[in-house]
Amino acid sequence: MFKFSGYSLVVYVTILYLISCAGTDKFSDDPGVILKALSGNSLILGRPTDHSVTVSAMFGMQTEFFIEYGIDSTKYDFQTVTYNAEKDVPVHVELTSLSANTQYFYRTGFRQGTEPQFFRETRSHTFHTQRTVGSSFTFTVESDEHLYDKKGVRSIYQVCLENQASDNPDFMLSLGDIFGNDHFPNEITAEEIDLLHRQYRPYLGSICHSIPLFICLGNHEGENGFFMNQNPPGNLAINGTLSRKKYYPNPSPNGFYSGNATKEPWGIGSPENYYAWTWGDALFVVLDVYRYQNQNTSKPKGWDWTIGPEQYNWLKNTLESSTSKYKLVFAHHVSGQDRGGANIARLYEWGGYEQDGFTFGFRTRRPDFEKPIHSLFADNHVNIFFQGHDHVFAHEVLDNVTYQTVPMPSDSTYQIGILANGGAFVSDVVGGTSHLKVTISQSGIRVDFIQAYLPADETGDRKNGQIAFTYTIH
Repeated sequence: MFKFSGYSLVVYVTILYLISCAGTDKFSDDPGVILKALSGNSLILGRPTDHSVTVSAMFGMQTEFFIEYGIDSTKYDFQTVTYNAEKDVPVHVELTSLSANTQYFYRTGFRQGTEPQFFRETRSHTFHTQRTVGSSFTFTVESDEHLYDKKGVRSIYQVCLENQASDNPDFMLSLGDIFGNDHFPNEITAEEIDLLHRQYRPYLGSICHSIPLFICLGNHEGENGFFMNQNPPGNLAINGTLSRKKYYPNPSPNGFYSGNATKEPWGIGSPENYYAWTWGDALFVVLDVYRYQNQNTSKPKGWDWTIGPEQYNWLKNTLESSTSKYKLVFAHHVSGQDRGGANIARLYEWGGYEQDGFTFGFRTRRPDFEKPIHSLFADNHVNIFFQGHDHVFAHEVLDNVTYQTVPMPSDSTYQIGILANGGAFVSDVVGGTSHLKVTISQSGIRVDFIQAYLPADETGDRKNGQIAFTYTIH
């Protein structure tokens, strides 16, 4: 039910692994070793800090491995202990005692099955620890990959990933609707949910071996309050959380990251669903707009959407206590659903007004909240709020807060979002496919919409990697 159309999982993984390794990573000169490594190997970085990073290593067969790392690509001064990885089960390895504001190189050494000796990757991967105040850096944002349904196309998504790698970002944020767990909410099994998460590893692993990944939850992840409450623990939301944490390491509070400190039952522990950190001159805040919705309805509307009092108070404190020059907030969408950005930012918990746009109901509806979320943004000088969900690029400004909607990275028609949702925005709507490149420097924030095109679709005025829209905030 949940396999990509036209490919068995084995063929799919093999092809994508070959694509990701072409010209970059080679495990050994031994053809037999290469063939053994084809099914399912991937490295994904997460949780970078000033002194550490997590390497999530997954292999297509039982593997012993270690990681070598250092600040010189020709010399690796440090090596981890040897780990044992079961087939298709990631092992999250934290590299610690790193230096701040430093580029590191790393590679794996491994042996699989009955191999008598370890092999080392012949080329290294990279990552950068936390930038210091005043440093310049780049990060990228994508949203709504949708490879689990007909909207998302593998070939154009691979082009988008390659474009992001060319940007040389310090990290990448995905704003949700990645896995598609909720399309058969009452039928999907834990094994099928596990597969939906695992089958993204070859794609994300093609660049995230050197670009740490941050995940923001979307509506189609199914990790929402309604599903969380349906006959636990064997439900969509809990199984989705467990699979996400298994395959993709997201931050939890540890002194560098703040976030959700609540430990959930059923083996979840920290849900790793909302979090914040600083990098250079910027504060980054990732919200979860789904887990705390009204648990009594599968179709929330209006005031049913809430980030909950605990997350609200954390957000308020995070924004008010930050001394960062720039403040950036990320969520899948304003209030969880509807279409548009600035046009709905004044409503319900986000803006305080009822649906009519004139009646201010916040004090009655949210008596324990000090002010609407948009007011928190405006009063604390949030520069940009990034969202996905609408599959189109749109740039809007409300009360000096930029509402930036992120396009799909996998739309081979280049117009799904603008045809379906373009009319919901008040300004600067641009069609096309791909990602946002964001550069932070002392002079300001620059946002570039980098368009992706398949080779067959390029023309004189449609070139892959071209900048379709750009702006700067000082």
